[in-house]
Amino acid sequence: MNVLTLLAIGPFQILIILIPLLIILPTWFLYKKAGEPGWASIVPFYSTLIWLKIIGKPWYWLILFLIPYVNLIFLIWATNLTSKSYGKEEGFTFGLIFLPLIFYPILAFGSSKYVGPAGK
Repeated sequence: MNVLTLLAIGPFQILIILIPLLIILPTWFLYKKAGEPGWASIVPFYSTLIWLKIIGKPWYWLILFLIPYVNLIFLIWATNLTSKSYGKEEGFTFGLIFLPLIFYPILAFGSSKYVGPAGK
């Protein structure tokens, strides 16, 4: 390989490592703020069950997340409940939906506290 190829590959490798970290770390810290184990955020399906527990919804919502079109409604609803569970309002939910790589770290590493399922 020549130097030019190595220089072109380097930034993409950094992105390949950085983007998953921007997703995993905030979720890990959100789970810890809610009193759940952080490692639960990286286990498929189990992480969703813990998320549903954090927002105060029953386990069968996991099944609803698997139904096309219905899942969009319930994911938006669950995101709103996540926002409320950490003491934020609907405006923050809008940010979580449309700019998640910015708003989830703000929620995880900021001063927000877990106030209970759906803010109750």
